[in-house]
Amino acid sequence: MRNLTIENICDAVNGTLYYDNGNTAEASGVVIDSRLVEENFIFIAAKGERVDGHSFIPQVFEKKALAVICEEVPEEEYGPCIQVENSFEALKKLAAYYRQQFDVKVVGITGSVGKTSTKEMIASVLSAHYKVHKTAANHNNEVGLPLTILAMPEDTEVMVLEMGIDNFGQMTELAKTAQPDVSVITNIGTAHLEFLGTRDGILKAKTEMFEYLNPEGQAFLNGEDDKLSTVKAVNGKTPVRFGLEEKDDVYASEIEENGILGSSASIHLSGNNTIQVNIPLPGIHSVINACAGAAVGEYLGLTAEEIKSGIESVKTIAGRNNLIRTDSLIIIDDCYNANPVSMKASLDVLKKAFSRRVAVLGDMFELGENEAAMHEETGAYAAECADVLLSVGPLSEHMHSGAVNAGMKKALHFDTKEELMKQLPALLAKGDTVLVKASHGMALEQVVAFLQKLDL
Repeated sequence: MRNLTIENICDAVNGTLYYDNGNTAEASGVVIDSRLVEENFIFIAAKGERVDGHSFIPQVFEKKALAVICEEVPEEEYGPCIQVENSFEALKKLAAYYRQQFDVKVVGITGSVGKTSTKEMIASVLSAHYKVHKTAANHNNEVGLPLTILAMPEDTEVMVLEMGIDNFGQMTELAKTAQPDVSVITNIGTAHLEFLGTRDGILKAKTEMFEYLNPEGQAFLNGEDDKLSTVKAVNGKTPVRFGLEEKDDVYASEIEENGILGSSASIHLSGNNTIQVNIPLPGIHSVINACAGAAVGEYLGLTAEEIKSGIESVKTIAGRNNLIRTDSLIIIDDCYNANPVSMKASLDVLKKAFSRRVAVLGDMFELGENEAAMHEETGAYAAECADVLLSVGPLSEHMHSGAVNAGMKKALHFDTKEELMKQLPALLAKGDTVLVKASHGMALEQVVAFLQKLDL
């Protein structure tokens, strides 16, 4: 890893070096999980809720770690230890230092809904021209983002980083670490109202990203979002808007939806330049994501042909509107997370299915004092989009009530996913399209795995 010697690491994290052995090699990797340590890796020894990484210092040196960053130095000399006040803060400082070792463009993406799908779309577009490194899995917080930066291959030309928060000040820390050249905000919804209070609070928290946006950089905002429309300038520059209307700088028209198989559209770029694209992901939100990818791609110098190729090559990932076909069912695996806005977007996708539409929906967390009403409203919306609602979890009783009160005939509620899975074989029929969605803590990926094994 470029310039990540023990001496430089110590300077970058404002640490004090103990047990120096004179090794001048560059690190081969940085991890916070001792099980992932390999020869010449840096291990961040941090105190977690259940595990204290300091207890693994002897073992990581047995694996030939280059050095350890820690808050407490062991009495016995196992190998070089860099002592810091806070290991998590040191991780962020080290990532910020490493990011500066490269002439790389950084695209930071945040929003209440659609961060991951937008990240995948933008990364797919930019990959048509650049060597791209992107956030993997759910590594979008104050630990995951630094680790993503530190995992960047040395031939990377563009990093596409997802930035997730649930409270004020967190985005400032993420942006300080990432130092983005491009900022993308997908929308301002109702996620994390428990901590951020109102949508205006969410807007304030998300736009903290701009504090560390490159002064010569550019902000890209969803032109369909009412709160983002209030942002008139970022660092003295007008944001680029992407969306579905001619008023937006990059917009889609002539949209033809092909059910859950995706859409075709005309995407209008600058200078009356238009491309015809087939977007292989379902839902109008995927069309908006394609516009975001086109806008960022054009800004970073891609040709219209490269933008088209990148959009048409985008792939889904597990838990994020991932379409799974079995011999018995079509499964829309969107179980990674949920809030009222994303739940309704997924129900809109389910509504486009040509077979019987079954919504398996679970609790949405961190919605604050109005959580019952929000679940009830989601249930009423499900009644418009699905033929069958199977709700699971204590909060989703309100979802069930909302659906029934809206006139839905086939709505059942289950206290646990185990009870739900016992009943699923009798409730489903061959050919059904099944949406599975809930907050991550509901662990409905177990339901998705169960559905994939069903033989109806």
